[in-house]
Amino acid sequence: MSALSVVPVVAFDSGDIAWVTAATALVMLMTPALAFFYGGLVRKKNLVSTLSQCLTIFAVVSLVWAIWGYSLAFGPNAFGFGFIGDLSKAFLNGITPTTPIPLGYAPVINGVPQQVIPELSYFGFQLKFAAITPALIIGAFAERIKFRSMLIFIVLWSTLIYSPVAHWVWGAGGWLHQMGALDFAGGTVVHMTAGFTALAAALVIGKRKDLGLKEFKPNNIPFVILGASLLWFGWFGFNAGSALTASPLAVSALVTTNLAAAAAAVSWMCVDWSIKGKPSGVGIAVGAVCGLVAITPASGYVGIPESIIIGLFAGILSNLVANWRASRRRFDDTLDVFACHGISGVWGSLATGLFASTAINPAGNNGLFFGNPHQFLVQALAVAVVAVFAFGGSFILLKVIDKVTPLRVSPEEEEEGLDESQHGEEAYGED
Repeated sequence: MSALSVVPVVAFDSGDIAWVTAATALVMLMTPALAFFYGGLVRKKNLVSTLSQCLTIFAVVSLVWAIWGYSLAFGPNAFGFGFIGDLSKAFLNGITPTTPIPLGYAPVINGVPQQVIPELSYFGFQLKFAAITPALIIGAFAERIKFRSMLIFIVLWSTLIYSPVAHWVWGAGGWLHQMGALDFAGGTVVHMTAGFTALAAALVIGKRKDLGLKEFKPNNIPFVILGASLLWFGWFGFNAGSALTASPLAVSALVTTNLAAAAAAVSWMCVDWSIKGKPSGVGIAVGAVCGLVAITPASGYVGIPESIIIGLFAGILSNLVANWRASRRRFDDTLDVFACHGISGVWGSLATGLFASTAINPAGNNGLFFGNPHQFLVQALAVAVVAVFAFGGSFILLKVIDKVTPLRVSPEEEEEGLDESQHGEEAYGED
């Protein structure tokens, strides 16, 4: 019998492949969208730096993910503990355009895994998640980090923080996955890791030199609103694409994503209006992003009313934390990454444990409000572990890098702006 005769034949679904491919492209759009969102919020002298960091991170992490990151996250357990994958899939070893998605990662319909897309589709989709997650972090140390040190940090962080957490939660053998933790599209894996890393980075790198002495205003509010709008658009691929099929579940995730974002935009606006007397365009944009963050882990497990509740509370909680940070100035998270992604990520992950329903997704579990308090406890454990690991691991990693090569630019370079000091460019040239 020839070797070819024992290879199982998998009938891929062209519609599912088309949807996952489109969703992958949508998620890729989120990186330049984030660049414009962040770029509009910083001062003019740091605009090119912010845009360049996002684009470079996408390119660098794409290579890291192909060479070893994907294998560490989604390869078979190394050492058998469910902590990290092995390197059997390094350089995409054994993965061809016709290799079926492994059963452990295949979408489940009526209890049966559906190998309807090739593993290369799954790799490409997950690559976009791996690339945008570290880009989220740069908002915490915007306007004061050395470009070289940032690149070193991103490579090591993607390897030592992101890949293990992705394996814990999404890997077929991951220990949190085995416990039943639910994270449909990345509330813990993406947003909590980025948010708590941002907190660590703000503490290690320190405050901007003129914080409290000058008023820092966004250099381009239209960029902020454009970036947030494109993030909202790309997020449909982020969440609905995580169904991995062109299915009713994907439609449900898309609709819940939209409604949560809308609810958070409105609730953030109302808090701003109450506290500051006026609704700001920047606040509405940031609020929408907070709603998108919060619904991410729950989008494939909750219904319409629950998604609105999740969004409303996300806008309120994140706004209050951002205002507390700004008023106390105990640390300088430049663009409030912790308030937006850390707090909304925590709330969304816990809310999944409250509102998840097998009526929406039979492959998931019921949450507390549907008769299963155990699910909320599992979600709480996942939140606690990921928060501690992301914060503590990143804090140590940043300290070590700073000993080898300084993380922060000199005061003179900071005053000049990172566009000139790090890249020798200006965002807006002279006429």
